[in-house]
Amino acid sequence: MRFFDLAAAGMFLLASTAFASPANPQNGVDYVTLSQAQPVQTTGKKVEVIEFFMYHCPVCNAIEPMLEDWIRKQGDRIAVRRVHFPSTGPADPEAHLYLTLEALGKVDEMHAKVFKAVHVERIRLNKDDAIIDWVAKNGIDRATFVNAWNSFGVTTRLRQLGKVTASYGVDSAPALVVDGRYLTSPSTVNVGLKTNNRDELFRATLQVADGLVAKVAQAK
Repeated sequence: MRFFDLAAAGMFLLASTAFASPANPQNGVDYVTLSQAQPVQTTGKKVEVIEFFMYHCPVCNAIEPMLEDWIRKQGDRIAVRRVHFPSTGPADPEAHLYLTLEALGKVDEMHAKVFKAVHVERIRLNKDDAIIDWVAKNGIDRATFVNAWNSFGVTTRLRQLGKVTASYGVDSAPALVVDGRYLTSPSTVNVGLKTNNRDELFRATLQVADGLVAKVAQAK
C-alpha cells in the first residue's frame, strides 16, 4: 500500500491531458466506477461513504481536518465508515489499533490523538507493544484494551482487511468510496486538476465527493 505524494504527482501529471471538473464529476477523470459494486451498510436515504486511510500517511493526516469538516456539513445525508489499510499485511499494527479502538467505541475520542502522536509528536506506533503502552498512557485501561486487541472479532476483521480493501480497488491512501460504487481520491482528482497546492486539491476532492453523494441521494 502506498500513500499519495502530492509533489511527485504534480511533476508527473503535467503531461496529462485529462480535464477535471470537480463541480460536475466525470467518470474516469474525477472518479472511477467499480466494476463490481460492493454491499453498503446503510438503509433508507443515507449515503454510505468509506474513508480508506493509514495513520502513518502524511496526506491522510493533512486532509483529516478538512474531511471532518466536510462530514459535519453533510449531516444526516451520509453515514461514514473508516477502513485502515493493512499496509504491512494481515497483522498490521496500525490497522489493529484502529479496529481495537472501534471495538471499544473509542474512535471519536482517540482518532485525532493517534494522528497527532504520529505526525506531531513523532511517536512510532508501528509495534504492538508501543501501541499498547501509548494507549495506556492516554486514558484507556490497559487490560481492557488488550482484551479487545486479542478478541476474536478484532483479529478476524484484521485478517480480512486485505480482501476488503482489494474488493474496493483501493491502491493508495487517502481514498473515498461512495455508495460502494464510486471511488475517488486526491491522486485521481489531480490527474485532471494538475495542482501542487495541497488545500486546493483537498477541496476539489471533497467537491467530487459532494457530487457523488448528491448523485446517489437523487437516485434513492
